[in-house]
Amino acid sequence: MTGEIWRNNATDLADMIAAGDVSSLEVVDSHLDRIEEVNGWLNAVTRVLADEARVAAKDADRVVADGGELGPLHGVPCTIKENVDVAGTPTTQGLPVFADLISPTDAPLVERLRSAGAIPIGRTNLPELGLRISTDNPLHGLTRNPWHPERTAGGSSGGEGSAIASGMSPLGLGNDIGGSVRNPAFCCGVTAIKPTHGRLPAFSVFEHDQNPALSSQIMLTDGPMARSVADLRTAMEILNGRDIRDPRSVDVPLDGPDAKRQAAVVKHIPDVDCHPSVIEGLERAASSLAEAGWEIVESTPPGIDLCSEIWAHLLGADVSLLMDAARPILSKEMAEALDSGMTEQFSREIISHDEIHVERSRLAREWSLFFAENPVVIMPTWPHPPFEHGADIREESRHELVETLRFITPANVLGLPSVALPVGVSDGLPQGVQCVADRWRDDLTLKAAGDIEKSLGRITPINPIND
Repeated sequence: MTGEIWRNNATDLADMIAAGDVSSLEVVDSHLDRIEEVNGWLNAVTRVLADEARVAAKDADRVVADGGELGPLHGVPCTIKENVDVAGTPTTQGLPVFADLISPTDAPLVERLRSAGAIPIGRTNLPELGLRISTDNPLHGLTRNPWHPERTAGGSSGGEGSAIASGMSPLGLGNDIGGSVRNPAFCCGVTAIKPTHGRLPAFSVFEHDQNPALSSQIMLTDGPMARSVADLRTAMEILNGRDIRDPRSVDVPLDGPDAKRQAAVVKHIPDVDCHPSVIEGLERAASSLAEAGWEIVESTPPGIDLCSEIWAHLLGADVSLLMDAARPILSKEMAEALDSGMTEQFSREIISHDEIHVERSRLAREWSLFFAENPVVIMPTWPHPPFEHGADIREESRHELVETLRFITPANVLGLPSVALPVGVSDGLPQGVQCVADRWRDDLTLKAAGDIEKSLGRITPINPIND
């Protein structure tokens, strides 16, 4: 009997397996049973790797029985977003044309997870080319939010968010150029970290010329998702560091020098009205930090609204260049949305190419000076609860997309680390915040998030709401 082993977090499962309290095969079977139970409704896992996972679990159990060396995630199942290479499975990008694009090798981070003992048990859903903040595509269809069947699970790593929140997986891997791990973390009530840009390497055998677009070079990073801050920390210790296949990646220790325990709380930015439930959650997070000994000030980093302008110009320019090649392989709905200028909705001022990089450099310096006084910034993830399916590409509700990412984009534009975590539930939907710090201070985001979580607890896994 595998029972409800799936309710445990990744590091707890690793400890249970190492102690002999449960076998890896029992853990894997429990999660496979959970996928069978709830994935038909949620549609978060697109490909189940049952046979491979069971073979790997039996191998893991033999190592335990023989007294062998165990990695920090030995025998623990995980899931991987379908735009990250996993050997022997397709890297579909959510597109029918790539349904059979089988990768011969693992991506660097998948290699590292396997080396730490983790066992991939499934691939997870995403929007076409990862270009939406909701998860739906013509290859696999719509992913539902376990908390509410009519609200988005977020995107673009929405399959991961839904799978982790519902107990199908304790740990997953996604990526983030505009909140793509933090958006679903907020919508589904789980945790995720967008690491400092360059801390984790990325490589795909299908990037034939290995020259990512400028926006990706500057703003895109892979990152782990889980249900606890401790699991994020464990994952970052495993994933951290340079890989020669990614020239942007570097070796930097995960922990930095001691910093004062002061956090700036951001409640308002220009042109954004935060929903009362968002402010309530933010205040709850700030109070929990104050109780843990942090000094709390209400202050906003300089030019936070300009970050969205820069983000939109960088991403919008690359999307425009992509469209001639991508239009024939995208759904009509997606192509029309991109042609109508989704990212241009952010732009209120005209910023030249040169000005973008001058302003980005200036903002990076000014935010670093701000972090010297306030080592951590606490702010909303989204300013409103998760929206209804499809609102991110419907022209009449495009203003929601504009507001939604105002708090998200600074971390991408400036390459900053940011942990998204839940802080409660309001009207049946998760509430959440972000903990942001200066470049290479991912440890501070994890410390602050850990203190919040210690006070407020975790809210997943849950049984999906399907009515």
